[in-house]
Formats: sequence, C-alpha cells, structure tokens
Amino acid sequence: MCDGDVVVIGGGYAGVRLAKRLDAVARVTLVDRKEVFFHRIAALRAGVRPEWSATPFIPYDRLLRHGRVITGKVVRVDSAERQVVLATGERIRYDVLVIATGADYPEPARFTGTTTEEACKSFAEHQRSIATAGHILVVGGGPSGVELSAEIRLARPEARVTLAHSGAALLSSTGSERAGRRALTWLESHDVEVRLDSFMSPGNDFGTYRDRHGDLIEADLSYWATGTTPNTLWLRLAGHGDWLNATGHVKVDRTLRVEGMPEVFAVGDVNDAAELKTTPAALAQADLAAHNVRVQLRSSGRHRRDPRSYRPGRRTPFIVPFGSADGLTVLPVPGGESAVLGSRTAVLAKAKTLMTPYMRRQLGYTAA
Repeated sequence: MCDGDVVVIGGGYAGVRLAKRLDAVARVTLVDRKEVFFHRIAALRAGVRPEWSATPFIPYDRLLRHGRVITGKVVRVDSAERQVVLATGERIRYDVLVIATGADYPEPARFTGTTTEEACKSFAEHQRSIATAGHILVVGGGPSGVELSAEIRLARPEARVTLAHSGAALLSSTGSERAGRRALTWLESHDVEVRLDSFMSPGNDFGTYRDRHGDLIEADLSYWATGTTPNTLWLRLAGHGDWLNATGHVKVDRTLRVEGMPEVFAVGDVNDAAELKTTPAALAQADLAAHNVRVQLRSSGRHRRDPRSYRPGRRTPFIVPFGSADGLTVLPVPGGESAVLGSRTAVLAKAKTLMTPYMRRQLGYTAA
C-alpha cells in the first residue's frame, strides 16, 4: 500500500475507473452525492421503457476493497490545508485530489435527487408522459437526440415524433457525413419527422415551439438533447473560479492536472480536454490520470517514473443505438473518412444491453 491519501470527487465513469485503479496503491476516498452509481448510457431507454427503470443503478458497495465511498456533497476545497470540506462540515485530507464531477445532462438522462427511489420516480414520470403524448418533440440531432428519438418511436409507434436539429446534418459533431445520412434514413423510414436547419425555441404559449423562420410547432411533450453543462458551479461558489475556463470546464494541462495545482487532477466531462465527451474518452483519461497520481505519490522514491501526457482523441469510435436491435458504429480510419459499420456491431457492442453487464462487472457485480 502506498502511503498517500487520494480523494476522488464524483462517482461517474471516470471517477469509478480511477478509484478502482488506485485502490491497491493508495488510501482512496470516493465522494459522490448519489448513493449508487448511475449508468447514464442506459438512462435514455430507462426514461422510455418501464422494464429498464432499475437498470441504470448499480451500488458502490463492491467497488473498492481497501478504500471507502462516502455519500455527501463537497462544498469547498481547502487547497492550502489539502482538505475537502463536505456540507456536513466533515473534512477529508488528501495528498492528491481528483475532480471527476462530470456534466449535467438534459432529461431524461439525468439522475434526479440523490436516492434511487427519487431517480426511479423521475423515470416513471417520463414513461407515463411518453406513453400518453400524441406528439413528442426532440430537439437536438447529436447522438443523444437521435438515440432518444429512436427509443420513443419504437415504444410509441402510433405517436407523432419530430426531431428538430439546428444543423444541416444529423450527428454533425462526429465528423461523419455517412453516419448522419444513415441516421436520417433510419428515422425517416420509421416515420420520425426530421427537421434540419431548424433552431427551436419555446413559443409564447404552453406546448408551442418556434423555429428561426417563425414556423410554429405544437407538441404535447418535448426533450432538449442540446448538450451538457459541466458540474463545476460548486467550484465557482467555493472561490475557485480561476480553475475554470469560459465554458465552466476545469482547465487542465497535458498531464490532466489542474493548471497551477500539481496535486489536483480533473478527468472526464468536467475538464477542458479538447475532444468529444464520450465514455471511452473518460475511461482513457482515468487510466492515464491513475498512472500520474501514482507517479505523484511516489515522487520522492528511488524508482520515480515520469508523468504521461494525455493526447485527446480527435476522432473517437462511437455507437448510436436505434433501440435494442439496430444502430450504427462509426470507426475512424486514418487518413480517410470514418467507416460506418452495420447494425450487427452496434447491437453486439452496445444497443442490446447498453453496456450494462460491463459496468456491473466494473463495480464488482455479476453481469446479470
């Protein structure tokens, strides 16, 4: 066991991965506001289908063999004393601090409240709303908007579903025109109305929406899949606004340390690494940061190693499910346009199970 205290704030994909990697070499404390791990990849389907309601929730109790997991809210980082301060007043000392608080996602891919019961109740409300709505509007043509539109269409084949996207092509953030065309073909073949170049805003009356041309849409229900917000307001309120950039992301150097704070790291959606914020990227950052934390803790030893630099993935493989039995996989090809693989790969890798067995194993549970 290495003689060092590591505090990880945030128990999402990056925080869990890093805490597990360091469990055998440091005294690890993972702090999260939620009482369970939230498998966000399964959240869109859980917000639509009742049989998936409990799937995104995996207990933390088997994650760490040596360290501990605390349910609590961090309100301050005392960098001078190297202590994390909780809302209860408890102080936790650290030699190395890792900020992994992730980002806030729009409904229904959000953990509402702090308990499983509260989050399940929110999912149930979305399911009831979707089950009774005559017209459902999804705003945003990125991976989440496309996936949610497909889930809603398959669950409600008789409802009117509209996907409005401000860009000229779906999935444009991925840099693959073929992927966007494939998604458009699938949606339109399943009677989803796709409106491109259609920036939406709420209308004057409840249940109405307008595009940039002034055209009006009426819908019983709307979901806005238009991006995420880093969970860093707590840092600003705690007086660490200088750690953040203009978009609220934590500024990090090439080793994923907070700029000017050699004992503080930031990983995953919360930092300003210039790449698509995906789960594979968060896991890759966690692995590299775990190495650099070990280097930091052993900096005075005879066998000191150098920290590694993180290279953001400019073109990252990704999968967009169209329900449980279809989808697309985008695989970057060096020097050329990304390859778009057929549905079999998407189904086996993600669409059918939404990577739930994999995440359950990561937290020490059986796949089922």
